[in-house]
Amino acid sequence: MNISQAAKQTGISAKMIRYYEEINLIPNVLRTDAGYRVFNAHDIERLRFIHQSRNLGFSLEQIKLLLQLQNNSERNSADVKALAQHHVDELESKIAQMQQLVMHLRSIIKKCQGNDQPECAILDAIKAK
Repeated sequence: MNISQAAKQTGISAKMIRYYEEINLIPNVLRTDAGYRVFNAHDIERLRFIHQSRNLGFSLEQIKLLLQLQNNSERNSADVKALAQHHVDELESKIAQMQQLVMHLRSIIKKCQGNDQPECAILDAIKAK
């Protein structure tokens, strides 16, 4: 199947598929004599794995590690679990940071009169930082 068909099958844009090939997230795909990519079932499976990993928020570096682990028949599931747990820890940290930002923004929003006057507590708070 060609790249546009692979894109449709996997939910990944053709541009991203080319990028994933460029950064070796997927191996060099077979090509026709005219230079067009030809994707096989294994390529599609790998692209779907990448797409699902991205949907779970894994970084490209983490996906490379997941793919290495997936392709290693002697892997330890503990390594996969540790990688996933580290990702969850990072996500929870980001969530906590964002919750702090929301609380801070709410507090300065409350201080803003929101009327037709030029004074604005929100802009003052941003400028003060």
